[in-house]
Amino acid sequence: MNTLSDAVYAMLEGIGEDPGREGLLKTPERVAKSLRFLTKGYHEDPEELLKKAVFTEAYDEMVLVRDIDLFSMCEHHILPFFGKAHVAYIPDGKIVGLSKLARVVEVFSRRLQVQERLTQQIRDTIQNVLNPKGVAVVIEAKHLCMVMRGVEKINSVTTTSAMSGQFITSPSTRSEFLRLIKP
Repeated sequence: MNTLSDAVYAMLEGIGEDPGREGLLKTPERVAKSLRFLTKGYHEDPEELLKKAVFTEAYDEMVLVRDIDLFSMCEHHILPFFGKAHVAYIPDGKIVGLSKLARVVEVFSRRLQVQERLTQQIRDTIQNVLNPKGVAVVIEAKHLCMVMRGVEKINSVTTTSAMSGQFITSPSTRSEFLRLIKP
């Protein structure tokens, strides 16, 4: 067994289960494998990922990829949160392959997170690599730490935003972005 599997085994014992019973025999290895997948973002560099798909282009209007599915884990309770990210930027001579925006969301989502930091990390990475005229990120997510435990509010959705450049300085640009991400 590895350290992660051993920890899951101990956790099962800690909650009063018998890790030796038939249905739980492979659970420590399954959970360890699952956690390695759910946190694979620690082993990926989102800036390097973006740099591989940057192109020179004169386009200077908003580029928006909306409804990017995201799945992450709350760092406070190690419970999932999931939802949608909307990511936009205004190029300044450089564009990036559209799938790379979704990949940046994926890399940061696959780490233990708080939604607020996740939103800022996505914005900052795009800003640092492309140096666009502005970046906007909005994330809408359900947190199982609020749904399954604690306040148990099953219909609550948390929305966070992080913006830079023209998305802050131009009310019309900000309004256009917010209008475009509405369902």
